[in-house]
Amino acid sequence: MKILILTRKRMLTVLCCLLCGVLTVFLAFQGIAALTASSNQRMIPIYCVKTDEKKIALSFDAAWGNDLTQTLIDILQRYKVKTTFFVVGAWAEKYPESVKALTAAGHEVCNHSDTHPHMPKLSRDEMAAQIGNCNDKIKKASGVSPILFRPPYGDYDNALMETVKAKNMYCIQWDVDSLDWKNPAPSAIVRRITSQAKPGSIVLFHNGAKNTPTALPAVIEALQEQGYQIVPVSQLIYKNHYTIDNSGMQIPDGNAAR
Repeated sequence: MKILILTRKRMLTVLCCLLCGVLTVFLAFQGIAALTASSNQRMIPIYCVKTDEKKIALSFDAAWGNDLTQTLIDILQRYKVKTTFFVVGAWAEKYPESVKALTAAGHEVCNHSDTHPHMPKLSRDEMAAQIGNCNDKIKKASGVSPILFRPPYGDYDNALMETVKAKNMYCIQWDVDSLDWKNPAPSAIVRRITSQAKPGSIVLFHNGAKNTPTALPAVIEALQEQGYQIVPVSQLIYKNHYTIDNSGMQIPDGNAAR
């Protein structure tokens, strides 16, 4: 029988080997964890824009009703303000004359899906079809192909973000919600927007909310009195050389361009 005598030198050697093994395993797990975290990192749409300019965008979602659309066009025309309407493909197909009227008035008509589903519940192919079909219907009515997409219900995931990017489009949310769909008093809508708006904000309205036409003139007047220039969303965001922080703010670098 052989007896192994551990000298101090041998003990140090064994301990070093053990430590090296533990360290190797630890680093391997750390690398896997980092890779997993990177692959699972949540992609974020554009909620607002970092800018020193007093620019702001008003946007309207149109999914169902159409009774108030022309009224909104008339109000915006009175103030010489151009905005963005995110319309559902089925809406564009049902009301092509309104799409034409919006385009003729200088507003941009953009994509809000084809049938207003919860997009993350769909497969990637179904997501692509929702976006593509809506684009086709808007282009048929207006002659213009949209570059902006707003997910129904503001509901998104990485698969949707990647699908939007693959179509060379920008995914747009909002940082100021009028909550007009809850039918608050017009004065409440005005207070909510004017108290939350900042340079680079994107404001959300709905074309069918009953109190929006009453509130809209006061909103526009208040913003203009504060020195804001109201522009369509595509003229507010940067098209390249930017990052998006955790709050959804689009941050340009020195080479960014609108």
